[in-house]
Amino acid sequence: MEEIGDPRSADRPLSSVYGTTHQRCQKMIHHSLSKNPMVKFMRQALDTAGCPVGDKFFKATTCEKVVGGGFQSDLGVVICCNHVLFQKEVDMILTHELIHAYDHCRAKNLDWSNCEHHACSEIRAANLSGDCHFKQEFNRGNFGFQKHHQVPIVCVKRRALLSVAMNPNCSKSDAESAIDAVWSTCYKDTQPFDRVP
Repeated sequence: MEEIGDPRSADRPLSSVYGTTHQRCQKMIHHSLSKNPMVKFMRQALDTAGCPVGDKFFKATTCEKVVGGGFQSDLGVVICCNHVLFQKEVDMILTHELIHAYDHCRAKNLDWSNCEHHACSEIRAANLSGDCHFKQEFNRGNFGFQKHHQVPIVCVKRRALLSVAMNPNCSKSDAESAIDAVWSTCYKDTQPFDRVP
C-alpha cells in the first residue's frame, strides 16, 4: 500500500515547510498521545473496534514528499518532522491519520489503491479531524467571509482531492470522479463521533 498522506504543499504557509527536529517531533507526538482529547478519543475508538494501537504505532520521520504525515496499514502513522512546526499541527495530523486507521480497521475490505475507497477516507478525515475548521482555512488564506458557511464543504473537497490525487493509482480526474461518487455517503459518515467535532 502506498502512503496515505496529509498534503501540505498547496495549503501551507511557506515558512512551515522547514519543519522541526526529530527530537522535538517525538516530544510533540508523545504530548498528543497523552494530552490531546481527539487523539485519545480516536485511540479508544480503535480499541473498541478491535484494532488497538500502542505508542510504537506512531513514528517521527523525515519525508521526501511535502506532507505532514501519513498512514500505512503495515507500518502505522508517521509524522513528517521536516514539515511540521507546531503542536496543534501534530495533534490535527495524528487525528487525521487515526481516522484513516479507524477506516482501515472497520472496513476489512478497504483497498487504498481504489480511488473511491481512498476518497471516502480522505473526505472523512478532512471533515472530522478539524483540518477544515474556519480558523485553519483562515490561516491558509482560504477564506470568503460572504460564504463562511460553505468553508467546511469546499475545504473538505479540496483537501480530499489533494490527497487522492497523490495516490499513484488515481489521476486528478479519477480523484475528482471518486470524490463526487462517494461524497454524499462519506461526508455524512461521522463514525466514531456522534457528529462532526
